[in-house]
Amino acid sequence: MSVLVFVEGLNGEIKKSSLEAATYGSQVAQAMGTSATAVAIGDVNEDALSRLGEQGISKVLYDADDRLKQFVADAYVKVIAKAAQQENAKVLVFSNSNIGAAVGSKLAVRLNGSLATNVTELPKIDGGNFTVTRGVFSGKAFADVNLTSDVKIIAVKKNSTDIISNAGSTATVEKLSADLADADFASAPKETVMQDTSGGVLLQEAEIVVSGGRGMKGPENWHLIEELAKELGAATACSKPVSDIGWRPHHEHVGQTGITVSPNLYIAAGISGAIQHLAGVNSSKVIVVINKDPEAPFFKAADYGIVGDALEVLPKLIEAAKALDK
Repeated sequence: MSVLVFVEGLNGEIKKSSLEAATYGSQVAQAMGTSATAVAIGDVNEDALSRLGEQGISKVLYDADDRLKQFVADAYVKVIAKAAQQENAKVLVFSNSNIGAAVGSKLAVRLNGSLATNVTELPKIDGGNFTVTRGVFSGKAFADVNLTSDVKIIAVKKNSTDIISNAGSTATVEKLSADLADADFASAPKETVMQDTSGGVLLQEAEIVVSGGRGMKGPENWHLIEELAKELGAATACSKPVSDIGWRPHHEHVGQTGITVSPNLYIAAGISGAIQHLAGVNSSKVIVVINKDPEAPFFKAADYGIVGDALEVLPKLIEAAKALDK
């Protein structure tokens, strides 16, 4: 019996959130006295897969079917289920991403398993009890959940696990084939549009995010957000009101009804900090708020705050960021 970790790729490399999941999975395996195996799908570099050994993964099962380069939930579920059956895996670990959530719920039905999402801590294993802690109510509270099914499926919250790196350790990479038929791709979208930010960094995977709100006073000032993002190697984002009034495209909207992000650094310029916005960014490791209103709610959630007009503060930050590169 092993622990199976599903890892996601981006441009041939393993996503940071999946490295966190791999670390989590290997630590669960260690606590259970077993090994951790990863399953990878689609366009992922095999060298990157072998480096998963640094996170404690002993073996990687890789299905390189060209049709899997595009995410199709039913096909992904079939591949992961095949890997779980082959490895007799009773614990499956994913990142709590859009893909992880879609695949995890379908697998829970297919494997008759217990599913816990947004998990923040390693499980407490005591006799027949397998208890995990998960964030609820947009991260405002935590719940302990006992997973009672034979198969346990865990979606790990981003930035909740420190990535371990045992330099030099490698995992063996083995081919996996789930004998996929055309019917497994019936739900595939006819056209895929990859939403990329102006800085070339995908918002969901960005380590740094620079976000703007109505305090930017108009789309003509957005070049300040984009310039700071470029200097920091960051993605750009915005609040819901900004996308609603057409200043920025909807795919940059961060919040409860938009994209949820978990960067190491989130810079919010001219955003008041409504509860719906906070729900989408409260997993960020460090939050910096720039707002001319000292009573803005966002300051209560901030690690660092600057009271000032964003249009005056941002040029100074850009200048400082440029100085760091010299």
